[in-house]
Amino acid sequence: MAKTAKSEKSESARRGYHHGDLRNALIEAAAQLALDGGPESVTIRAAARAVGVTPTAAYRHFAGHEELVEAAKQQAMEHLTGAMAAEIRSRPDIDDRTLRALSDFAAIGRGYLNFALDHPGLFRTAFSRGGPLLPPPEEQTAESPFRKLVDAMDELVNVGYLPAERRPLAELTAWSMVHGLAMLVLEGPLREIDEQTRHQVLLRSIEIMGSGLSGSPLPAELRAVLADLAGDLDSDGEHTP
Repeated sequence: MAKTAKSEKSESARRGYHHGDLRNALIEAAAQLALDGGPESVTIRAAARAVGVTPTAAYRHFAGHEELVEAAKQQAMEHLTGAMAAEIRSRPDIDDRTLRALSDFAAIGRGYLNFALDHPGLFRTAFSRGGPLLPPPEEQTAESPFRKLVDAMDELVNVGYLPAERRPLAELTAWSMVHGLAMLVLEGPLREIDEQTRHQVLLRSIEIMGSGLSGSPLPAELRAVLADLAGDLDSDGEHTP
């Protein structure tokens, strides 16, 4: 019988335990629980059961449920960062530095939204209530999702697209936009919209944000970059061949 992804994860966790790394095995199990059922499914007992140990053994590594959830959050954030980076890497090389900077900015937004829709359990876990507050950008690792957005905004300033006077807190505005859209689609009034409409909403959101960053309408070539990233839609909202 073919192994499921879940059984492979459980076996991987057990292998980690047998090699004496129970803490990481429990974190891996917690991330799988989050993937399947969101943050409310992450418990010490469930993770211990997935790894094949007693809850007592698990408590030697985590003081309580909250610590394990925080570890699962970190795993979820790493997966989110990976999704954003993969979207950037998937874009073709662009010689024009301004177009490339805007393309990276839009790719980050699309990667964020795609991750939310493809892995809702992990996404909800990453942003579940509690945990540490957002540290200043200079205190974040280069691979954190927020740092990637900050760097993209800084590059837009460097290429002359985003005026310096419009730069303060622009990353929080962009984050709020795409996160709000993700939540509306995941569990809000937009949860039943079709894929094409979702692409159109994403395109219009990025267009409006892009225009707001520069303070002027988007040139046609910049809009084409955004349309491509939003799902290969033409100006009428139809899929291009």
